[in-house]
Amino acid sequence: METACLRHTDIPNTSRLFSDFQYHFDRVKQYYAYAPDDPGSYAAAAGHIDFPAERRAALVEALRTRNGDSPALELLAKPGTVAVVTGQQVGLFSGPSYTVYKALTAAKLARQLTSQGLPAVPIFWLATEDHDLAEVNHCFVFDPQHRPVKLTAEGSGEPQQPVGTIGIGPVELELLRTTLEPFPFGSEVFDLVAKAYAPGASFGSSFENLLRGLLSKWGFLFVNPLDEALRVIAAPLLRSAIERAPELHGKVLARNNALEADGYHAQVHVEAQTSFFFVLEGKRRLTLKRQEDGYATKERRYTTAELAGAAEHLSPNALLRPVVQDYLLPTVAYIGGPAELAYFAQSKVFYDELLGRMPVVLSRAGFTLLDARSDKLMDRYGLGLPCFFEGEDCLRGKIARKLIPAELTEEFRTVQASTAEALARLGANLTAFDPTLAAALDKSRAKILYQLSKIERKAARETLRRDGRSTEEALYLTGLVFPNRHLQERYYSILPFLARHGLDLLDTLYDAVNLECADHKILVI
Repeated sequence: METACLRHTDIPNTSRLFSDFQYHFDRVKQYYAYAPDDPGSYAAAAGHIDFPAERRAALVEALRTRNGDSPALELLAKPGTVAVVTGQQVGLFSGPSYTVYKALTAAKLARQLTSQGLPAVPIFWLATEDHDLAEVNHCFVFDPQHRPVKLTAEGSGEPQQPVGTIGIGPVELELLRTTLEPFPFGSEVFDLVAKAYAPGASFGSSFENLLRGLLSKWGFLFVNPLDEALRVIAAPLLRSAIERAPELHGKVLARNNALEADGYHAQVHVEAQTSFFFVLEGKRRLTLKRQEDGYATKERRYTTAELAGAAEHLSPNALLRPVVQDYLLPTVAYIGGPAELAYFAQSKVFYDELLGRMPVVLSRAGFTLLDARSDKLMDRYGLGLPCFFEGEDCLRGKIARKLIPAELTEEFRTVQASTAEALARLGANLTAFDPTLAAALDKSRAKILYQLSKIERKAARETLRRDGRSTEEALYLTGLVFPNRHLQERYYSILPFLARHGLDLLDTLYDAVNLECADHKILVI
């Protein structure tokens, strides 16, 4: 395995907040409790965890139903054990690859803390409460030629029903099978998926079952916030939040203003009617809007006292969710992506006011995976990952220029250099003869050199047109490295990578997670 690194500042659309979090934490430290690159942060965060014995016992009992009598649950039951938490929406076929990268980062940190004398268990928070089915009912894989293949699943749910509870209707398992089958380990990976997506499964249960199969050796505990026993445990925190909502609302607005004044962005927009809650009613999760004397859905009104009295039926929004999570769990660290880290910059208000502590927040590992052939092609054509960010046409042009015969390339360089030199001599002579003529030459010089460059580009395109293999290689590379102008990890499921390299790839990725490196990694497998 070969590894190279790429700074996130060289990746398109990296926010300033995330960039500073990764490379200049001192600029954003007021928005987070601990510096992720300070080894002492974890001990400090653990020292601030006040997790009552009765809550720990209730938590362990609530998790037992879903997780069984696992060694991780036995460890969590012991006083002083902390949790390293990550999570993800319950997307089709495990969602984007970074879902697994998050989990492996959490597993590595938990193991490291345990080895240093701070017992820790990795926990995966299943984001089952969201009700945007369109975000999770599809994913992308690729075939052996790196052509993207979109897979979808229908859902048999009601409007505003949490996606985790929606039953999966027809799902394109056969298309997945035929796409993965040509890979060396395609059948093995497909069998694992088919088992998780058995008839009668929901989006939440199938996602959980697939991840359990992939991550079994790392001892994860899975948490589903829709489990009734967990909602009962979380009720006191939600009750306090609803009772203090007007005060908290003002503090969040002040935090948003502070972020924007510092040149950052507020991940969640907050207005006068914004509430931090949904209400679970039957199978639905309904939006609550603030009103002067309480809250309202589209169908009915609630007083603050009514909602406080039914706190176990409340569901937090994106800003309050991590605080509810860390009330339920003795969280020492949370592993997230760029958007989640931005949430925490706003959520610190809730942590300070409602919980009195906040975990260390750490960015997940990020990878672009290359097979041997792709690596050789990139080396042959002198391509780095940033080349792909400029677009496919630019990439094809770079490849084409490498394909021009060496003698022709040298001739272009000779002509361009001699022309530039001759024009410089002529300019000097014209200046002595008539400065106005020299000025006219200056205007023409750029046009002359541009025409020479234009002819060279035409020669490059003609070379590419004639070489069908190079065209195929450009598509092969683009389809793997930067499909549809997305980072690979944000676009493809992990499944085709496992089908190509085998389930042992997970061990390779785990070994490649470097908790001290802030960069995106390019791995040649």
